[in-house]
Amino acid sequence: MSLRNTVKAGLRAAGLGDAARLGVQLAGLGLDLRRLPATAAALPWFVRSWRAYAALAGESPRVVEAYPCLFDRGDSAGSASGHYFHQDLWAARKVFDLGVRAHVDVGSRVDGFVAHVASFAEVTYVDLRPLEAPGHPQIRAQVGSVLELPFADRSQRSLSCLHVIEHVGLGRYGDPLDPQGTLKALAELQRVLAPGGDLLVGVPVGRERVCFNAHRVLAPTTVIATMSELTLREFSAVDDRGALVRDASPEHFAGADYACGLFHFTR
Repeated sequence: MSLRNTVKAGLRAAGLGDAARLGVQLAGLGLDLRRLPATAAALPWFVRSWRAYAALAGESPRVVEAYPCLFDRGDSAGSASGHYFHQDLWAARKVFDLGVRAHVDVGSRVDGFVAHVASFAEVTYVDLRPLEAPGHPQIRAQVGSVLELPFADRSQRSLSCLHVIEHVGLGRYGDPLDPQGTLKALAELQRVLAPGGDLLVGVPVGRERVCFNAHRVLAPTTVIATMSELTLREFSAVDDRGALVRDASPEHFAGADYACGLFHFTR
């Protein structure tokens, strides 16, 4: 049965009648096929809520403006664990504690780490794809590649690249295929880091492998060895359970499945 017919059947069971227009509004709910049965099961609740709201308001909401949210009432408030949650806070706190007022980031999550740092410092954000940040005075977007950063040698005092380098060379984001892409990206970050500067890197660590074309997983020692010109100031990690482990042993995470290594390098 198609999603639209599933939606219509659920609404008819609830007594709404002709659900053609609302069925169109609900079509997006079926993008995750695993939720099709839950979608059909939740529709009667949605219709009862619609009718109760209409009775309270004295008029019915417009069908064409409907935006059904069927699962939020059963979801948790959010997740305070996992790679991005811990990584972005770890790195943003590092930048803050260092007293940085001008920071360069390469490709990290804009609505996470970059937003955190932009609350107290100016951020130059470099990515292959253009970023639209109209009217935000703290973020300056610049198109560029982590394989050829638009900066002179040893010129950047505060630099980050979080959950990015593992994708380089796999073609996922339109970049050229290159089996050495991740190691070349690390070398380029090393090239532009200034004397006395700080570099923060986040990358999946554990059993070393290529998960084509999503990402690579590196042994922590591979990252450290590649950055031979720099000094490792801290290694922390988000483990396979999603918990932050501060001041971890790189060797301990060599056998992880899909952890996140958090590296603080200085020159």
